[in-house]
Amino acid sequence: MSFYTSLSGLKASQADLSTISNNVANVNTTAFKKSKTSFGDIFASAPTQNTRQIAGQGVRVLGINQQFVQGTIETTDKTLDLAVTGEGFFTVKTLGTGGTTAYTRNGAFTMDKSRFVVDTTGARLQVLPVDPATGAITGTALTDLQIPSVKPSTTIELASVSISEKGVIAATYADGTTEAIGSIAMANFASQDGLRQKGDAHWEASINSGNAIYGGAGQGMFGSVRSGALERSNVDITEELVGLISAQRNFQANAKAIETSTAITQTIVNLRT
Repeated sequence: MSFYTSLSGLKASQADLSTISNNVANVNTTAFKKSKTSFGDIFASAPTQNTRQIAGQGVRVLGINQQFVQGTIETTDKTLDLAVTGEGFFTVKTLGTGGTTAYTRNGAFTMDKSRFVVDTTGARLQVLPVDPATGAITGTALTDLQIPSVKPSTTIELASVSISEKGVIAATYADGTTEAIGSIAMANFASQDGLRQKGDAHWEASINSGNAIYGGAGQGMFGSVRSGALERSNVDITEELVGLISAQRNFQANAKAIETSTAITQTIVNLRT
């Protein structure tokens, strides 16, 4: 039995090592959220057994949980680089009629050839409709953010674009006028831990997370938006390296226990022969 108990310890240590290795590998991935492995003991007994005489049967992995802790904000001075300070995610949608909606805190956005604002995977940033004069949100329908090249119904060219802490995108034209063209659609969930990872710092809603709740930045459960900044990974490399050493020692200890169990078994076999 001790052999299988130690074997479960080896498998658990291997899972811990894999999780820590993934964290370390993504230390420079924008808006990456680290994970932590949770363990539970295995215990089984018959109804008539005295549990005080049973040591247990090993360990198992209960789950690998994401840690949605705020990462460090790094200034870039690029208008379309966005960071969330507080809770919430940017909402993006892939191209096509069957496009899927995803959620990310990686705000490294750029403008494509059609002037749509897209993230590093090519998915388009979603915005809520606003009143052009006041910037107040006027509806709940999500649309792709497209930066105009000229003022609507005129030939006056665009001069600049700015994004406020409340996520309102304002276009300033050559004649000096400014109009709001949308409010960044922020999303939040009843349970962030229930989000399903998709890779590239993207998540999607699941039964465990609940449906997305949309709103404007800087309101209620939604954090503020910082233009000209990006959120770095929340991985603490020192903490991960200490965890790596601990996981390695656990692996070595369980391997030694298996070696000892094998030696004892061999000794018993030799005595019988």
